Amino acid sequence: MALRARALYDFRSENPGEISLREHEVLSLCSEQDIEGWLEGVNSRGDRGLFPASYVQVIRAPAAEPLQPARYANVPAGGFEPLPPPAAFKPAAQQPAPAAAPEPFPLPPAAAGYPFPPAPYGGSYQPSQGSDDDWDDDWDDSSTVADEPGALSSSYPDYDAAGGVASGRYRLSTRSELSLGSRGGGGHPAGHPHPPGGSGAKSSATVSRNLNRFSTFVKSGGEAFVLGEASGFVKDGDKLCVVLGPRGPEWQENPYPFQCSIEDPTKQTKFKGMKSYIAYKLVPSHTGQQVHRRYKHFDWLYGRLAEKFPVISVPHLPEKQATGRFEEDFISKRRKGLAWWMDHMCSHPVLAQCDAFQHFLTCPSTDEKAWKQGKRKAEKDEMVGANFFLTISVPTGPGANLDLQEVESQVDGFKAFTKKMDESTLQLNHTANEFARKQVTGFKKEYQKVGHSFKCLSQAFELDQQAFSAGLNQAIAFTAEAYDAIGDLFADQPRQDLDPVMDLLALYQGHLANFPDIIHVQKGALTKVKESKRHVEEGKMELQKAEGIQERCNIISFATLAEINHFHKIRVRDFKSQMQHFLQQQILFFQKVTQKLEEALHKYDSV
Repeated sequence: MALRARALYDFRSENPGEISLREHEVLSLCSEQDIEGWLEGVNSRGDRGLFPASYVQVIRAPAAEPLQPARYANVPAGGFEPLPPPAAFKPAAQQPAPAAAPEPFPLPPAAAGYPFPPAPYGGSYQPSQGSDDDWDDDWDDSSTVADEPGALSSSYPDYDAAGGVASGRYRLSTRSELSLGSRGGGGHPAGHPHPPGGSGAKSSATVSRNLNRFSTFVKSGGEAFVLGEASGFVKDGDKLCVVLGPRGPEWQENPYPFQCSIEDPTKQTKFKGMKSYIAYKLVPSHTGQQVHRRYKHFDWLYGRLAEKFPVISVPHLPEKQATGRFEEDFISKRRKGLAWWMDHMCSHPVLAQCDAFQHFLTCPSTDEKAWKQGKRKAEKDEMVGANFFLTISVPTGPGANLDLQEVESQVDGFKAFTKKMDESTLQLNHTANEFARKQVTGFKKEYQKVGHSFKCLSQAFELDQQAFSAGLNQAIAFTAEAYDAIGDLFADQPRQDLDPVMDLLALYQGHLANFPDIIHVQKGALTKVKESKRHVEEGKMELQKAEGIQERCNIISFATLAEINHFHKIRVRDFKSQMQHFLQQQILFFQKVTQKLEEALHKYDSV
């Protein structure tokens, strides 16, 4: 008989993977065993997902009496582990906070055929430090600075060919996923939420916490900030200013803009040749001093920035590759990807001025001590999580508050935009990749087949020894060579026009993958505001406390809209430039083809 349960209270889902319940609704359970206070089942509308176990009552069969031992004739010798008696469950206030939250679901090993473990509801993934040769082994962890090119170095020229398919591994990030029960403010542990009514009725005077502790809103620190739990001293240099521009909220421009080139990928070795890696030369325009960095340094920096800035789209790095790491095509393609990444980093008003990024750009390659000091400082940064939002400074005074309904409408519009853009970039990338493949193989082969046919005709005509036919034979032979050359032009052309377009699309696919989490943080803040307003109307919350929640939501909304405006601004700049480059290269290509055909045509004038 299928397990069923009856909903005792209404429950409204707020996160992916959850389902809503209506009081007295009957649900089908996937399992009677709860997972950290959550059950999985199907509601009366056919939606499947998680809901709090304390919000439902399992429906037992009428004849369900204490089971007799005879019913367990097939029980293993060890028997089943008995459930603890009701007295064993203490109230939440008496339970010590767990040291670390256990994994909510058993994750299948990668060896079983899964390239990465499936995400729990609302979970996220962070790139691992494995699989790429640029990462040191455990015995090489002390080396964190790329060596200057020396006697054991060999330089790679910058080839334009596209690299192979990248691959990578992922690990589940649980940095800030610990139980919320350890927080102050009278909150309940996230795994065991109290149902409405009863002893928890008074707690409804405060805005409730998200029940899904894997929610991005929770992990980013947005929830703790909105609920007023963040506290810390913000230095003037740490403030991130949002200003009102002609298009709405914008990040305050960097007063000292700069660029940084990435050139000369060089293979270097250490430990007498036992360890090899690629170092890239970086030259920031604001210092003019070159430094050398390895891919693992880029990866470390990306991890720090992605953790620190939950409402900023940190551009993704080029993907790792398990094989062919020292092939010239792959190194050239990675260098171009890193150059795009660096351009977006330098163009962002906030990321460009971040201390960790400046340390990455300016610390001398040979100063191991200075590098480690800056690295530790960045890793001990206290302005992360909920405290990060304290650093955001927004406009104040009359008219500075945003209309939350208008904000919600703008964010919903941007969400629809990013979904459509993601679909179109995937389609364009597939089309461009397929067209490039045809040019490199199909078109080249077909044009050279035509050239070969003309050459066979010329050879046939040469059997005629008449003097007046010699010019014609030479002209046809030249035409054959022209078509052969045109085939080579087709094969080489994707490197000039289509490959740069696909590099740009790859960068923006990374940005588009970032925005669902950014939007989720803002949506979570809006939900808390709506909940606080409802409590004020019901007389369960003081107006001053609700206004504080709205004020902190206003800060998150300002930052979100500023990031959206920056994305649109940089998108217009990039796609304008890239489309101009693409069309210019197309024009040059067809001019070369036309020139080859005209040269062949003129050969017939003297026949």
